[in-house]
Amino acid sequence: MTEQLSDADVVSFAKQFYESELRKSLEAEHRDEFVTIEPVSRTYYLGSTFSEAVQNAKRACPGCLSYTLRIGHRTALHLGRIER
Repeated sequence: MTEQLSDADVVSFAKQFYESELRKSLEAEHRDEFVTIEPVSRTYYLGSTFSEAVQNAKRACPGCLSYTLRIGHRTALHLGRIER
């Protein structure tokens, strides 16, 4: 049986799981890569690009909700101009 989570639950769990279980090791070895976290199985998938991480998760768990973060950054993507 597949556990049903809201979008907000997926995001909340993924951020918490990253902070408590993954941050230290992933930032040491995979900084600037992407991690997609699937909360029900507590599984994560890495990729050198956003698309690669998402596709790795979709291949392993089609239809599962997941959340993607950029390792070592506050946001996964930045859209727009950076003011300096």
